[in-house]
Amino acid sequence: MRKKIWMIFFVCCSLSVFSQEYFPKNDGVKTVNNNYTAFTNAKIFVTPTQVIENGTLLIQNGKVIASGTTVSIPQNSVVIDLKGKYIYPSFIDIYADFGVEKPKRNSNFGRTSQYDATREGFYWNDHVMPENKAIEKFKYDSKKADELIKAGFGTINTHIPDGIVRGTSVLVALNNKDDNSKRILDQHAAQHLSFSKSIASNQNYPTSLMGAMALLRQFYNDAAWYEKGNASTKDFSIEALLKNRTLPQIFDAGDKLNGLRADKIADEFGLNYIIKGSGNEFERINEVKQTNARYIIPIKFPDAYDVTDPYSASKVSLSDMRMWNQAPSNLAILANNGVSFALTTADLKKVSDFKANLLKAIEYGFDKTKALEALTTIPASYLGKSNEIGTLKSGAYANFLITSGDVFDKGSTLYENWVQGNKNVITDMSIKDIRGTYDLTVAGDSYSLTIKGELPKLSSEIKQDSTKIESKMSYENGWVNIFYTPIDENKTEFVRLTAAVTSNDNLEGNAVLNNGVATTWYANKKEAPEKEETKKDGKKDDDITLLPVTYPNKPYGFKEMPKQETILFKNATVWTNEEQGILKNADVLVKNGKIAAVGTNLSESGAKVVDATGKHLTSGIIDEHSHIAAAAINEAGHNSSAEVSIDDVVDSEDIDIYRNLSGGVTAIQILHGSANPIGGRSALIKLKWGEDPEDLLINNAPKFIKFALGENVKQSNWGDIERVRFPQTRMGVEQVYMDYFQRAKEYDNKWKKYNALSSKAKARTKAPRYDIEMETLAEIINKERFISCHSYVQSEINMLMKVAERFNFNINTFTHILEGYKVADKMAEHGAGGSTFSDWWAYKYEVNDAIPYNAAIMHNAGVTVAINSDDAEMSRRLNQEAAKTVKYGGVSEEEAWKFVTLNPAKLLHLDDRTGSIKVGKDADLVLWSEHPMSIYSIAEKTMIEGIVYYDYEQMKQMKNEIDKERNQLINMMIQAKNKGMKTQAPKKEVKEHLHCDSL
Repeated sequence: MRKKIWMIFFVCCSLSVFSQEYFPKNDGVKTVNNNYTAFTNAKIFVTPTQVIENGTLLIQNGKVIASGTTVSIPQNSVVIDLKGKYIYPSFIDIYADFGVEKPKRNSNFGRTSQYDATREGFYWNDHVMPENKAIEKFKYDSKKADELIKAGFGTINTHIPDGIVRGTSVLVALNNKDDNSKRILDQHAAQHLSFSKSIASNQNYPTSLMGAMALLRQFYNDAAWYEKGNASTKDFSIEALLKNRTLPQIFDAGDKLNGLRADKIADEFGLNYIIKGSGNEFERINEVKQTNARYIIPIKFPDAYDVTDPYSASKVSLSDMRMWNQAPSNLAILANNGVSFALTTADLKKVSDFKANLLKAIEYGFDKTKALEALTTIPASYLGKSNEIGTLKSGAYANFLITSGDVFDKGSTLYENWVQGNKNVITDMSIKDIRGTYDLTVAGDSYSLTIKGELPKLSSEIKQDSTKIESKMSYENGWVNIFYTPIDENKTEFVRLTAAVTSNDNLEGNAVLNNGVATTWYANKKEAPEKEETKKDGKKDDDITLLPVTYPNKPYGFKEMPKQETILFKNATVWTNEEQGILKNADVLVKNGKIAAVGTNLSESGAKVVDATGKHLTSGIIDEHSHIAAAAINEAGHNSSAEVSIDDVVDSEDIDIYRNLSGGVTAIQILHGSANPIGGRSALIKLKWGEDPEDLLINNAPKFIKFALGENVKQSNWGDIERVRFPQTRMGVEQVYMDYFQRAKEYDNKWKKYNALSSKAKARTKAPRYDIEMETLAEIINKERFISCHSYVQSEINMLMKVAERFNFNINTFTHILEGYKVADKMAEHGAGGSTFSDWWAYKYEVNDAIPYNAAIMHNAGVTVAINSDDAEMSRRLNQEAAKTVKYGGVSEEEAWKFVTLNPAKLLHLDDRTGSIKVGKDADLVLWSEHPMSIYSIAEKTMIEGIVYYDYEQMKQMKNEIDKERNQLINMMIQAKNKGMKTQAPKKEVKEHLHCDSL
């Protein structure tokens, strides 16, 4: 017991060592300086909006005592006259890894499989580490601090950038003069999170973005359960999370869509993440604004591509070209839309690039007051430190900048950066600013001399008439030295000019000509042209060409989103998929997103009339098995991943959405892959190109999940990785299902018993642990969620139907099902549907028995049959895939067409909404130029809920506009290179097409 008490005492002392004042000092005699320092006659920015002209700033012992125009200066004060100069609060960066020991990558990272955590007493997943403390890994880095100080920063919030839940950060003043007892402002300033795994652990789970999101959800649920006293053992990770929950929660999203995903989790658990973005938020500004989240934004802008070589230029995608053009406008767009954000140096290669990029953002319309707020008051408020940092109000730390003028003017010089009352000289204030344009006279010859750059590192430019003369200069210790080569002279023969800088604005001194003759020279400074009034209205410079953002911001995106219309299709051949069959010369009225009428001689006042004479109108194609429009497909870390959801990772910007629309596809089921027997939950979406991910999801859609059988789940075709995950055989796959469903049944019974208790009895009873994975499987048992199962071999198909029957539910759909023809009678009896390929076979061993008559045989046996794609290319030609079933098996054209429309709608339990042309159903329609299953047919219009998301004629027009825009951007980048701006080598954007086995 005594040992435990001493351990607790030691830990408490260790945590508070920086705040103790009563320890004896044994390092010599020290005197505390209680003098004041007064900075007078300066323009003082107490806050970005509270500005004092000709004011005084009074500091003592590292704190601001007063600021104003009538400050009383004590006798024991050092007075510094800053006439004509500016004082600003030093900047704050709340997203950094400054001084923190970097995690070491696990030596087996990515080479071996680890399924259990390496730690005891902590959470079951190594990538969740709220107990980590940056203070324990922190060592002050004076060299890095100097870089930040020179960039204007005085305070840094630094954390361990590793893991999904990363632990607490430490708030540090960049005080090079004192030790950590003064530098450390807060040992636990914020809790940090991300979607990225720890590099220090080789634990497999999670392997995907959706897995990381599911893990976070389960962790928060476990913490709530634990807090109520339901757990029987201690969990130091959960206890740390509960302790840290009142801290600011900073989430590294790293992308605009990931920012929306992070905010989604925050909303679910009543949290307020501060989201660290990536700089592309402008592309989804409406959705970013609607989150009402606070952001931390990096200002890293891409360099122009070197596109002088036409072949190289063809490699660069339009999206990348646009990003170069548009990225500098991100801050202005965020500010103009009322999004609260702080700025960070994160993601920059060099801290010294920060100012140049910020000035560029200001050129693109970012308001200077907003810029100052984003570097001072806003980051301070995010951390709850507004009384200590970010302002020059009384009581705040004396962290401030002294500049020659507006801190965001290119020509302004940063003289000093004071941190906690300690001076850091950036540029000597005694150095005279000699920048400007002069009339230069040397030995009777006249020149134009321009001195420019940042003090004290200046450069010279000499011209005689309009001819530029090569020159160099130095400016040190008050002396100017200029060397230049006269026109028509050998470059080794220089004229040397030397002068001491005096109070006079002109320069004069001694010269040594290229022939060795000594003489004198003088330069009279020209009157500087009047500076344009500093822009404060957030409007970009007129000479900047900023191309418009489209939705999505890539080829074929909309400049304005299409609207729902009332449309009347006249005289079409209408494939109803209903009892009426195929109607000739019929009309269809679309109104309010629904099919309002089907018949002949229809009319509607105000409707847009489309002449469909000679054309065919069908319901939209539905793909039951797709992997497009997703940022992840497989969560391969466990043999069951029922807790993950494709809903979380819908990628609304996948160009395959537009390509599918061009093939008449209006809805798809995005299935989890086949990496494990029990995969993740599906996303049922409509292909609403240009909308945000949440808008693509079908409202109140039936619940689905992906199961898988065969080679993939037992990892027999995973290459040379170490295969240790159960199962490794088809027998093991069956046992996985039996074990998990038994667990889910027992879990469900526990909750049913608990929920049946009275409120008094519940108060005395520990609640079962809420388990997202078991909840999902219980939904299957309770017939609230449907299974789509990846399948090939008849023995396994039979096996899974028997497992389902044992637990009293049905398999909804067997997908692939290439041996379905062998068990079609059993499938019909069980009630399972079949979603298959039209004519794929022999692409791997378990497909050797596949035949192209499979769909027809299952259909004839009474199975509901669909033709699916499982492929981003095939999915836009499903009309032709349906036609193959007419050839193989003699299925009628009308029934074959249902294989890609009504039947997949039935399998997805959406046939009450879509899949046929019937009054009251969603207006998900396609107008074809001719017979819909012809290889020559073109989808002229693809409509979803009364909105035309694809129009063939519009597509051709957009293609021409894309070509023009590419040419415009290429010319702009060539001009940028010619002006001496940095460029990068062209790179080809390679799109990965995801499939069942994509990892």
